[in-house]
Amino acid sequence: VAQLLDDLHLLRAERGDVAGRAEDKARATKRRARRLQIGRRRLRLLWVLAIVGVTVYLYYRPISSYLETRHQLATSRADVESLRLVRGELQLRLVNSTSVDSIEREARRYRLHSDRGQAIGRILVPRLGLNMVLVNGTDHDSLTKGPGRDRRTYMPGEGQLVYIAGHRTTYLAPFAHIERMRAGDPVTLEVPYGTFRYRVFRHEIVDDEDWSIIRPRPYEALVLSACHPLFTAN
Repeated sequence: VAQLLDDLHLLRAERGDVAGRAEDKARATKRRARRLQIGRRRLRLLWVLAIVGVTVYLYYRPISSYLETRHQLATSRADVESLRLVRGELQLRLVNSTSVDSIEREARRYRLHSDRGQAIGRILVPRLGLNMVLVNGTDHDSLTKGPGRDRRTYMPGEGQLVYIAGHRTTYLAPFAHIERMRAGDPVTLEVPYGTFRYRVFRHEIVDDEDWSIIRPRPYEALVLSACHPLFTAN
């Protein structure tokens, strides 16, 4: 009888172990299923976010371009008349004197009397299909209006560096495809006291902390600057 009781206890213990292992296995299976379900939910969420991101980008660009175009046109209309008045005044002063010195004097006077963010002329780059108002300044607010002249540099005609920066992905993205420009491409700057034509002769990629590009030069030069690569602020 004692032996039978021992065998019975042993059998119950074994059954208990088997049942325990079965329960453990079931719990492990449930945990795996739960993790898999959570992973699938996260994957679906990532897909949704990706689709939303692409949709926002595709629709934002045309909408933002439209709004930026209206802003640029408003800037153009507001400043064209003042530019015409300034052009007329300067032409009267230059009509009897077209020497380099007189042009440099007018360019310097125009630079010193131009305010931050003010429209100062137009920039035309056929390779980029660009014909936009040029503003005075490269700060954030100025560049929302269009390409801007760095106020640490000079006006066309002063015989020094003219440095112009523009966005590649926002605010009409005037320099979106600046990398397409080739040696010999023309660039024209129209300001009230004259029209200045330049030719591209090289590209250069510099570190965003390298400001030697705006160093003084003993001759007139034009630098067009934009972030590189696309979608960066460098």
